[in-house]
Parts: sequence; structure tokens; C-alpha cells
Amino acid sequence: MSGFVDEAQLHVKAGDGGAGAVAFRREAHVDKGGPDGGDGGRGGDIWLVATTNQSSLLGFRDHPYRKGGDGGHGGGKKKHGARGADLEVPVPVGTRARSSEGKLLTDLVGPGDRWLAAEGGRGGRGNASFLTNRRRAPAFAEQGEKGHEQWYDLELALAADVALVGFPNVGKSTLISRISAAKPKIADYPFTTLEPHLGVVRCDDDSNFTMADIPGLVEGAAEGKGLGHQFLRHITRSRVLVVLIELDPVTGVSPYEQHRVLLHELGQYRPELLDRPRIVVGSKADVAGIADMEDVAALFGSSDSDVGIDRDGDGVFLPDLVISSVTGLGIPALIGTLGTMVAEARTAEPEATGNIVIHHPLPEGFSVERIEEGVYEVLGKVVERAVALNDVTTDEAADYIQDRLRKIGVDRAMARAGARDGDEVRIGELSFIWYRDQPEFTGAPSSRRRRSP
Repeated sequence: MSGFVDEAQLHVKAGDGGAGAVAFRREAHVDKGGPDGGDGGRGGDIWLVATTNQSSLLGFRDHPYRKGGDGGHGGGKKKHGARGADLEVPVPVGTRARSSEGKLLTDLVGPGDRWLAAEGGRGGRGNASFLTNRRRAPAFAEQGEKGHEQWYDLELALAADVALVGFPNVGKSTLISRISAAKPKIADYPFTTLEPHLGVVRCDDDSNFTMADIPGLVEGAAEGKGLGHQFLRHITRSRVLVVLIELDPVTGVSPYEQHRVLLHELGQYRPELLDRPRIVVGSKADVAGIADMEDVAALFGSSDSDVGIDRDGDGVFLPDLVISSVTGLGIPALIGTLGTMVAEARTAEPEATGNIVIHHPLPEGFSVERIEEGVYEVLGKVVERAVALNDVTTDEAADYIQDRLRKIGVDRAMARAGARDGDEVRIGELSFIWYRDQPEFTGAPSSRRRRSP
């Protein structure tokens, strides 16, 4: 079973806020002292954190669920509940998170980059917070908010200095195993490599760069043929591209045609990839009968060669370098050239600015939706907070809710939506019968009708 996973799903559930407390001071000869119920604690947040200690999304394949800690409940003597524990979820550098609709939400491009994936619910206020000159002994408190809950699609794009691009079985795995410590599977059949491999290559000047062995591309990869999109994604972060061409192709595709197809697929997938620094390298020189650079000049300088001449008259393919990973021909020159190209690309890059977060406007206020004849639903956090009390059956709680909804503008919105006296209104877990002057609450254990005197 493969240990590399570059696509996974993640379900996050932030912690719920704790409930506020209803409590009163105990005083001699006083039936009910002043209210002293404390607030509930906030629920824990969930953060995605990019780290170099992770190289795959394997940990999410069988265990996609992550949960933040719940906030503690408030207590008497104005004791506030404890805040729920935040949860940091480590992900590999280069991880992107998308919504279930496919919208890109964040791109964690560097070690330590963080993104808030789920926000904990706010703790409910205790009854001490509702004390006013008119309301001397409030016997209600707020429930805590539910923590944010959502599914995300995660995808990983490897961050390598150099990406090896080529048809299946052109020698990418052999090359990366020759010049680095990476040990990919190697065999003489197409699609030996079914997952990217990353290796570190050391240059003569003690500098180094990372090289990614990208699984073989085929014509139509940009449209998703085979595993095209999954493979191409790992090329997007690379500073330098090595277009590897098989000089003596077992598939019968000429070097010129390989080169044409590969550049076409890169341009179709991301046009900007064609502007990336790249080098064209002919591979398997030993199989093509090339023993030294004199053979290279003779092979590509001949008009009778099937290697370099396009027989349709569209152009001539000439590699920048020719190598053999078996005999070592051209390997030192390739490492030196890539080291220089990577150093130049690093110097030309703008200073890193941290993770990229795509901001989508959050809905503000509230909305009224007609569910069916005589039934309306009011949506929005602001109204859900207004009715999130532990007991809505008391006069003072009902008065508080009615006053809050009126100030928010729910009564005017209901009238514009066509609501009439006697219609049912739903807000969160609460439902009540709507009257223009006062509502009749039905979402609590006991319901009642209140009328103005």
C-alpha cells in the first residue's frame, strides 16, 4: 500500500461554547440576592499548521475527523468557564484547503504557516450580565454557541526546486536515485512511478537543491487523462523544470514528439509554466549507443538521424544536455547546470509573505426565508444569539428576546417577507408563533401566549 497520499478529506468540528450560569448571591434575610452567574468559556479553535515533519496526507485517509475542546460552563460567584483547548492539525508544507464546492480557501506555502479552519463557539453569558435597572433579578442565561463544523478537501503540491517531467519510463526514477538518496521503485515498464518522490542533490560547492520525480505524463494529461491533474499539480511550485526525453524510445514516440507533447500539456494546464526556467535533457544515452559527447555531436548533427530531425518539417529537436544514469555520462554537467539555475531562480524570487488565504466575504446580518405557507425561518448568527437562552418561558426572558429581535430589525423583515399574525417562525432550535406586538414561544418545554395588557 502506498505511503504517499496527496488528496484527502478533513472534517473539522470546533469546540462548543460553555453555557452561562444562573445563580444568585446568598444573603441573610434576602430571598434572592443579586445575580452572580458567570459566563461560559469559548470553544477551542482548529488550526491547520504547515510543517516539514509531514510529507503526505496519509494520516487523513483513515482518520479525517478533528475536534476542538468544548468550553466549560459558568458557575456561581461570577466564575467563568474555562476556554476549550485549541487543536493544531499538522499538514505538509504545500497543502491547500478547498471548500466542498471547490473554492480555494488557503495555500500553506511555508513552514509554520497557519490557517483557522474552524472557529470555536462563543461562551454564553451568565445571568449577571443581564442585570439592568429594570431587570434586577434575571433568572436566565445564554447557552453557548455551537462550534463551526465543516468538511474540507485537502490537496498537496510538493515544493521542490527541480521537477523532472517526462513520458512514462524515460528514466526519471533512475536519474533521481543516481544523484540523490531517494530510492524510488525502478522497472522496465510504463508507470513504474505512481507517486512523486523527493530527493536532495548536493553540488560541488556544498550547496544543495531538492528534486521531485513526477510520475510520467501522457498526452491529454492537462485534461485529466490518467492521473494527469494529480501529477501536474506537483510541478506548479518547482523553480526549475527538467524536460527529460528518451533518446531511444521503446514506445516509438520520437524525441521531437515527446518534447512537443510535454510542452503542450504544461501550457494547457498552466500557461505560466512555459515561462519557468527549464532545461531539455536527452536520457538513456547508453541505450542509444552514445558513449561520449562526440557521439552526441555526430548523432544530432546528422540530417539522416531519426533522433533530432522532425520528418514533417515542423522543426528540429536538440537537447541541452545528454545523459546516461547508468554510465554517468553528463551527470556532473547536469548537476552543475541545475545548481546554477536553482540559485538564480531563488535570487529572483520575491520575499516570502507567508501563507496565502483567500478571503470570501462572510454573510452579514440575517435573512428571512419562507419555508411553506405560514412558516418562516430567520437565518443568521446575530438572531440565533438573541434567542439562545436557557429558558424562554419566563416573562423577563421573553421580553429580552422580543426587545433584541426588534432592535435587530426582525419584525420589519418579517413584515416585508409577508408574515402575518399567527404564522410560525423558526430561529435556530427555537420556534414560536409570530404576532406583530409579541411572540408566543413554542421552542421550550412549556409554551404560553403573552398579550399586551
